[in-house]
Amino acid sequence: MKQLLIVYHSLTGGTLQMARAAAAGGGREPTVRVRLEAAATAGPNALLEASGYLFACPENLAAMSGVMKDFFDRSYYPVLEGLQGRPYATLICAGSDGSNAARQIERIATGWRLKPIAAPLIVCTHAQTPEEILKPKQIGAIDLARCEELGATMAAGLDLGIY
Repeated sequence: MKQLLIVYHSLTGGTLQMARAAAAGGGREPTVRVRLEAAATAGPNALLEASGYLFACPENLAAMSGVMKDFFDRSYYPVLEGLQGRPYATLICAGSDGSNAARQIERIATGWRLKPIAAPLIVCTHAQTPEEILKPKQIGAIDLARCEELGATMAAGLDLGIY
């Protein structure tokens, strides 16, 4: 059975909502197992067991979150030669831009020789003050539907063997 691994980090809940929506979309494919795992606990074994990946994190200070960076730091070399050609996509929850976090993940994925199946899906919350940045987020239905569709697309592609 194919497995879609969704590795996420979320401090204010926005990225978790996005990751859960993607997992719900992926779960529509009965022949693909969806594994949703926090970046703090995910590691090399989870990557090696999966057929494809969704990496989901907030952008903090114009970079991927530290917990997501820690996941990549712990996992990068142990799986370096074991993931070539596997598909991936990225979900970013950002206050204003998100592109730098997406770029950082893309560089890591390039090193692993992963294959991008979609442009990074960036949801902008427009949180700009300390109070807005730190308060719990509520991702809108349209953006959650986009995340769900990405998860469904990834799972369908894994099932059909097109990735």
